[in-house]
This record gives sequence, structure tokens and C-alpha cells, in this order.
Amino acid sequence: MGEKIVVKVGTSTLTYENGRLNFRRMEQLCKVLCDLQNRGNKILLVSSGAIAVGMGKLALPSRPKETKQLQALAAVGQCELMFMYDKFFGEYNHTVAQILLTKHVVETEPKQNNVINTVETLFDMNILPIVNENDTVAIDEMPGENFGDNDMLSAMVATMIGADRLIILSDIDGLYDKNPRQFEDAKLITSIPKIDEKIFEMAADGAGSNRGTGGMKTKLSAAQRVTESGIVCSIINGKRPENLYDLIDNKGIGTTFAPKQL
Repeated sequence: MGEKIVVKVGTSTLTYENGRLNFRRMEQLCKVLCDLQNRGNKILLVSSGAIAVGMGKLALPSRPKETKQLQALAAVGQCELMFMYDKFFGEYNHTVAQILLTKHVVETEPKQNNVINTVETLFDMNILPIVNENDTVAIDEMPGENFGDNDMLSAMVATMIGADRLIILSDIDGLYDKNPRQFEDAKLITSIPKIDEKIFEMAADGAGSNRGTGGMKTKLSAAQRVTESGIVCSIINGKRPENLYDLIDNKGIGTTFAPKQL
């Protein structure tokens, strides 16, 4: 019997520094997710990247600050992002579906039930849902203050559909006892039984890259939310999508947060 797994991939994992899609990594990710689905798991992918892909397509050197420009970039980038997902998943004979959400939809019970019903039906049809924020119309979500660059969205979706685990792919190996970009002796913490203030103090400040908006603290907030609901959460480096195999096979990579016993 497989697991119901939510995988969240961030902008920095999907793109190069110039904002263009990293086709090699994206293809590897799609291949691994197809294989995990073939094992009997139900996979839902929460994917960032629309705005960054829009930046790359329009050759913009940096992320705009005006909301209307970000919305336009999201509209451009979402098309290309889903086109590539459809292409790569299709090469392994897997069908994908796009679901664009806002915080209002996720937190409104009747609409939340509609989302759950849609996701469960897609699972039953062996279709892999790909979820993203609806950045083109959701003005209040645009700065990332609510979902936190899809980290919190992935946690909310995982909780909503009753997932067994949430896996957050990051540009770092996991949670360290101090910032590994500043301290050479920083040590990776592989297992955390409970998230408290001490754990949050270990998180490095700021976003991981120029192309994303979420940092380690948003990932910890997401982990805290799902573990409180009895869901296992892991943060691993997304540069090598094959790491997903090692994580699911319990080979001790990344940082795993134990779920609260309900």
C-alpha cells in the first residue's frame, strides 16, 4: 500500500540564476515522481516558479516589485511551466492536472471540499495534480506573506487532503544548527522530534535566492503545521531529485520532523 505524498519544489530548484528553467533537473524530478507513482504512491506536486519562468522568458534581470508586473509575469510563466511539466511527465506516460489556488479557497470550507474532491478524483484516475498559487489574480498572496513561496500552501494542501508526508525540496540539505553559508562547522540536523522556538532560532534569515521569496523559516512554519496534524515532514536538497528515493527508503538524508501523535 503506497503513501499519499505531497512534494513541494521551489523556484531555486527549478531554475538557473538567470531565471530560465533547468530542464535537466526538471526532467529528473518528473521521472522520479513518475516512478514513485508507479510504486503505488499518490503524488501531488506543489510547484513554484511561474514568476521566475516569466522573468526568464522576458529576459528581465531582476524580480519586479510592482504587483501588476508580478501578476503579468505569473500569467506568462505559468503557461510555460505547465507546458514543460506536461511534456516531461508525458514522456513517462503520466498525465498531470493543474490546480491554481488562493488562500481564500483553501480556507473556505465549501470550496476546500471541492478541492479535496477534485484531488481525490484525480488520484483515483492515476493523474498527478500540480498545485500552485493563483498569482495572477491573488493580489494579497503575491508578496509571499501568506503562503510563503508555496511552503505554507504545500502544508495546507497536505493537511487538507490527509497526506502521509510532506517533502519540501530546497536549495539546502536541510536544517543546520547554524547558517552553513556563514559557518564552515555548521552541522546538519537529520531528525527533529518537535519544533520549538530553539529550532526556529537555528533557521537562516532571508530568502534562499533572488528568484524565490521563502527562506528556512517559512519551511519550518510549514513543517510545524503539518506535524501538528500528524504528518511527517522532510526538507531535502532538490538539486538531486533522486534523493527522494533515499528519503522514502529511510536512508537518513535531509531533515525529518516527527509528526505529533494524535
